[in-house]
Amino acid sequence: MTNYLLHRLTGTLPVLLLISLLVFLLIHAAPGDPTLLLLGEETNAAEVAKAKERWGLDQPLYVQYLKFLNSSVAGDFGKSFKYGEPVISVIKSRLPATIELAVFSIIIATCLAIPLGVWAGSRPNSWLDNFGTTFGLFGISMPSFWLAIRLILLMAGVLNLLPTSGRSTYGVAGPEQTGFYILDSLLQQNWQAAWDALRHILLPALALGVNMLGILMRVTRSAILEVMNEEYVTTARAKGLAESRVVWRHVTSNALIPVITVVGLELGTLLSGSIIVETVFAWPGSGSLLITALNSRDYPLVTGLVMSYTVAFVIINLIIDGLYAVIDPRIRF
Repeated sequence: MTNYLLHRLTGTLPVLLLISLLVFLLIHAAPGDPTLLLLGEETNAAEVAKAKERWGLDQPLYVQYLKFLNSSVAGDFGKSFKYGEPVISVIKSRLPATIELAVFSIIIATCLAIPLGVWAGSRPNSWLDNFGTTFGLFGISMPSFWLAIRLILLMAGVLNLLPTSGRSTYGVAGPEQTGFYILDSLLQQNWQAAWDALRHILLPALALGVNMLGILMRVTRSAILEVMNEEYVTTARAKGLAESRVVWRHVTSNALIPVITVVGLELGTLLSGSIIVETVFAWPGSGSLLITALNSRDYPLVTGLVMSYTVAFVIINLIIDGLYAVIDPRIRF
């Protein structure tokens, strides 16, 4: 198992290197001069030259990339042009908000999609199957930005039930410990702050998680339908086991491998694909930070964010590979 994971980790190094090169070249090829964007159009040539020298932009592109590569190995992505702080510090201040949103979204999607998929797959062509299939298609087809706007209009504009921006109400949240507002509030036993954080995260989590809900529900249904035809399922029924035990104990447990694969892939997608939802709900996460960095041509920050997403995706896939052996004892690495 350890050798397999080390082999997989070694195999991802060329991928990380290629992605870093592509991102570095693409961001530098984008139109716009970061010095003019940050200093202003009226800045004189001497100030521009001084800023380029300070940020290392006066050096050849290959030299800039090699310096970036050398420092990034140690986790140092340089200093942000816009914020004047180390890139890793800027990312750390925003990443907990995105992780919290992604995890909450995946909890909502998983808790709804798996039971719906199991019920639909175990009762093919029933009204429940038709409802689940329609609901799954609805989730897959629904653009997250459109759903986000509709949720704001309904829950805030019409019903006035939930807040539509930020992570908490001003003055309610306690001191930060981990950066995860819900977890911090629970650790401090600040129930008012925990409830307030839950109310703020609910709408963006729904908008972000509905698409995953649809995908996960359809994958679960397909996996259940496939496993239902296995011989051990027929044997379990012949022994007189209750249908609910057959479905949930024998069928569902053996149908989870493709489901877990999708969960892992979607979690990585949620971490990097929350840009639109964070923008709509003014959620101060890494997605909205990436938009700011792109608009200001903050080369170190853009590259650092993309590399952080890539590393997170690699780690998630390694965890998923390890879970295969836990769920299915037939799998050995």
